[in-house]
Amino acid sequence: MQPPAAASSSAARFLWALPQKSLIGLLKAYRKVVSPVYGQVCRFFPSCSAYALEAVTIHGAVKGTWLAVRRLSRCHPWNDGGVDHVPLSPYYERLLRENPAGTPRIIVLNHPEIPADDEGRPSGPRS
Repeated sequence: MQPPAAASSSAARFLWALPQKSLIGLLKAYRKVVSPVYGQVCRFFPSCSAYALEAVTIHGAVKGTWLAVRRLSRCHPWNDGGVDHVPLSPYYERLLRENPAGTPRIIVLNHPEIPADDEGRPSGPRS
């Protein structure tokens, strides 16, 4: 049995993480159930659902949702789209560089290594 202080601390951590974990669960369910029905229709890389999942994973429920809403507002027929990565926090930037195995999978998938092209020019920066 846990001491009362430890029990209340773990309960507080659980409640604090609940909105983020709930949003991540909803986004994963959307990607498993709804996304396959529509196929690859997003005009951005990563797709809007992958962007939202990464934003909530990195920045938490509030800021991640705000970033996802901003991205969705740019996803319309009059926008050309293109590559639009979630801004990485300094913690995840360092983690991606120093310990790729410990980096959340969604971040690794959304930030692939860009090889040099056929003409020998160097690869682009990872943003």
